[in-house]
Amino acid sequence: MRIEEAIQQKRPFRNQYHRVMVNLLYTNNWLEEKSRDFLKQQNISLQQYNILRILKGSGRPLSTMQIRERMLDRMSDTSRIIDRMVVKGIVEKKPNDNDKRLVDITLTAKGLHILEVLDKQNHELESIVSNLLPNEAKMLNDLLDKMRGD
Repeated sequence: MRIEEAIQQKRPFRNQYHRVMVNLLYTNNWLEEKSRDFLKQQNISLQQYNILRILKGSGRPLSTMQIRERMLDRMSDTSRIIDRMVVKGIVEKKPNDNDKRLVDITLTAKGLHILEVLDKQNHELESIVSNLLPNEAKMLNDLLDKMRGD
């Protein structure tokens, strides 16, 4: 569906750059909604999933600041999210051995299990964008990188 139809836009956009901006914002919200629905099965949020992936990928404990720097949504309240994850038993907080002002965050067995379950169902998550052919997905990735100046 074209963005004009999706948002019921009657008048044309000012230009293609305006259309791209609206289209990206709309598509981001659409993608987040689909991703949230996928993650509901494990009772975790997008931010919690992102933190679990960061911890697994690091292979070592990370401080809250290190996690925040790697997050997709850097505006989120990382400390509060991690506290909720501790209550759920999917991460642990321990004092840093070298700097007592810092807290190390580690993935628990339960958190790792959640990731394993979700990894087995990654095809469901990726099916959200399966309307794109592999070369189209690469082109879109390249264009998004270019737009950000990467």
